[in-house]
Amino acid sequence: MKIKSLLPIVRTAGTVAVLAACLTVSGQSKVENPFVGRWALTIPGGGAGWLGVTQEKGFYDASILWGGGSVVPVSSVFFDENLENMFVVRNREVERKDNDGKVIRKQEFPEMIVARIEGETLRLIQLNPDRDGIGIAKAEFNGNRIPPLPPKPDLSSLEYGKPIKLFNERNLEGWELTNPRQVNGWSVKNGVLINRPTQEEGKPHISYGNLKTKSKFEDFNLKLEVNVPENGNSGVYLRGIYEVQVADSYGKSTDSHNMGAVYSRITPSVSAEKPPGQWQSLDITLVDRHVTVILNGTKIIDNKPLLGCTGGALWSDEFRPGPIYLQGD
Repeated sequence: MKIKSLLPIVRTAGTVAVLAACLTVSGQSKVENPFVGRWALTIPGGGAGWLGVTQEKGFYDASILWGGGSVVPVSSVFFDENLENMFVVRNREVERKDNDGKVIRKQEFPEMIVARIEGETLRLIQLNPDRDGIGIAKAEFNGNRIPPLPPKPDLSSLEYGKPIKLFNERNLEGWELTNPRQVNGWSVKNGVLINRPTQEEGKPHISYGNLKTKSKFEDFNLKLEVNVPENGNSGVYLRGIYEVQVADSYGKSTDSHNMGAVYSRITPSVSAEKPPGQWQSLDITLVDRHVTVILNGTKIIDNKPLLGCTGGALWSDEFRPGPIYLQGD
């Protein structure tokens, strides 16, 4: 991925280049089942996750985000009769191989997550059976209830501060890897920020790093131009938690994994991407957990609510200021 310009307009409060928002949110509606709602998870190992539990027409369903990837439905969710414990089942596929390493058959193994509520905190235990069927791996982790979304913000009434130019077109000043142990494939050439995650055939895969701003932001308007090659796939993370997809999806039907989508969460209303190898413009506004995306001059996401973080988020807390980060691997 190449980036030509990156120029956000950040709402300000005094001399601080972020918005100090003050919201009045109505109290949460009372529900019969306290587990119903959306939960920001910190999964085993410290990664970001998300769990949404719904009840409709007498049935319960749940979807989960586990670190990277997409938000996906779970196999089943159920509760004990006193609604003290929730049980979430996810199935994972295990390959059965013979002594020569040949796959004989594939088998689904269930992973169980047991959860209890303490105040607004979810206490969870992950139970994973071993591949040979003997033994269970156990891990404890936590989640926090996500407050209800505020009404859609009135974007016409926003007041913006002085623009901040994030990329100086000369070097990576003001930027750093999200993980300093990874390889840096980012460089600057002729005023363009370029990522080259080169792999050599026959050699071990190189893990290239994501690039983030050292500065952190809350609500803002971000303008940038990107150029992706054929089959290219990257992303721009807002506040380090919401990925706006940057990918070669020209000619494909609308999908939540296409160019300009909020990855696996919000599908663009129309396809507005250009063929690979051409410069494309993104104009993104993030306000009060609502997002607007204008791709190549066409509004493809119009002030839509964000229900939680996306795969690859630095953390799951939606109220924490965070950087702009560019997917590099």
